[in-house]
Amino acid sequence: MKLPKFISNNLILKITSLNASVIGIRLIVSLGVQRLLAVTVGESGVAALGQIRNVMNMLSSISTLGVFNGIVKYLSEFKQDEATLVKLFSASFFLSLIGTLVSGVALFFGAEFISQYLFNSLEYTFIFKLLAIIVPSIGLNRIFYGVINGLSAYKTYAKIDLATYLLSALFLVICLINYKIEGLLIAVILAPIIQLIVILVLYKKTLSQYITFKKLTLNFSFTNRLLAFTVMSFVSTFLINYIELDIRTLITRQLNIAEAGYWTAMTFISKNYMVFATGLFTLYVLPRFAEIKTETAFKTEVLSIYKTILPIFGVGMVLVYVFRDFIIEIIYPDFTGMTTLFKWQLLGDFIRLCSLVLAHQFIAKKMVKTFVFTEIISLGLFYIFSQLLIGPYGTEGVVIAHFLRYIIYLIVVIGAVKYYFVKQDT
Repeated sequence: MKLPKFISNNLILKITSLNASVIGIRLIVSLGVQRLLAVTVGESGVAALGQIRNVMNMLSSISTLGVFNGIVKYLSEFKQDEATLVKLFSASFFLSLIGTLVSGVALFFGAEFISQYLFNSLEYTFIFKLLAIIVPSIGLNRIFYGVINGLSAYKTYAKIDLATYLLSALFLVICLINYKIEGLLIAVILAPIIQLIVILVLYKKTLSQYITFKKLTLNFSFTNRLLAFTVMSFVSTFLINYIELDIRTLITRQLNIAEAGYWTAMTFISKNYMVFATGLFTLYVLPRFAEIKTETAFKTEVLSIYKTILPIFGVGMVLVYVFRDFIIEIIYPDFTGMTTLFKWQLLGDFIRLCSLVLAHQFIAKKMVKTFVFTEIISLGLFYIFSQLLIGPYGTEGVVIAHFLRYIIYLIVVIGAVKYYFVKQDT
């Protein structure tokens, strides 16, 4: 089926519309999976799933030492330069090897401590020992996805994303029905293996065009450039997931496990609709900002992105809010404590979307200090506001903290971007 002309002539809309089709299918499947999850394991199971997913997200950064955005940036710039690409991927695989070994050893020998810390039980020690063996597949996935995003291969990205999600969801349902929470956690940690198989089946030929495995050597000339992205990835991926883990634990201790489950369920819904933007950021915004050199061109591009996606997201978020009770009934029956969380979460996510578009300039231009500074402000505000507001407002205080944090973050990001261009002109 051909896309309407106004979409086919606009790359942002082409990527967004294709993402919408894929994510629409994902959401339909997710409705059934999340409902089964809520009915089968309840709030405690949802909270446990949140914990293990945060761990997986942290590993996606540690296993490659955060080189993903570096691969996207440099591949988009040097895709025709084979000699430079050999250096890029030699350094990428070397850093990934280090990250994989460190995280694998830490998981295997620290399995008991991690299980006790995350679940207040040694029951899940075996999960982390198994995860230690799976870490290399997480690292390879991140490198290969960096190639896909660096080439802006959005059609391939959509195919891989959808195939991976459907296969992982099927495996998760089978494990959940047969083994309850243990099966759920096993399914989540084995998902990267499914993802790696799908990538190799659908994209192996293209990968071999850009990653010449026979020519890879212990060449460290690109290592320093990539290490800048290691720092940024640590802040944006590792720390945010660590803070989410800590806040979920805070809710459990100060309130109860059910409230932790409500907040986790709310973040799952948020992440489902924010996925629409994630693909756009890595497939379009980051490569595009890497090419832009002037403030005028940057402003024009940002306005174009805003005019294209903000109305779409705005309408979508309004619909989510209006039908929030219906959504809860369909996906999370009996999770009625979630109702009050929607308003602040949605407002915060809309402002977050506005700020993340601008913040990708820091990654595109490798503005490490600026990126780290703004991210630490964002994370620090979220943690402090959550600590202050959970007492008087309960779980709602955490989503109010989410909203307040992004208002301040947007102001800081705007100031930082303006400062960058002022310095460029002097």
